[in-house]
Amino acid sequence: MKLVLVAACALVDADRRVLIAQRPEGKQLAGLWEFPGGKVEAGERPEDALIRELHEELGITVKENCLAPLSFASHTYETFQLLMPLWICKRWEGLVIQKEHQALKWVRPNKLRDYPMPPADEPLIPPLIDLLGG
Repeated sequence: MKLVLVAACALVDADRRVLIAQRPEGKQLAGLWEFPGGKVEAGERPEDALIRELHEELGITVKENCLAPLSFASHTYETFQLLMPLWICKRWEGLVIQKEHQALKWVRPNKLRDYPMPPADEPLIPPLIDLLGG
């Protein structure tokens, strides 16, 4: 089974809310909410992939020393195994803008379960609640 590595980020604002993004129409799992990030390309470090994806998807600049590893998820889909490390980030440059997603939302950690997510994203919620509280 193919292993797919996806880097994800929990961007946390000054009010301790987490950014989630809605997958656009036409993509697999469209309409579901996820943590921003994306596939790690061949020869790319996960941190570099995350920094690239956050710039492409949200228009922000993140420095590697502002990324702190928090947790990871491993999920078996029908045709591949997904491994998704999650970093937390509280500092970035620029304003978060919607470039690729259908919608963006800042959500309190204890409300993340109110938004339907892909199965791989769901196990990442408890560590965020533990770290940030409700």
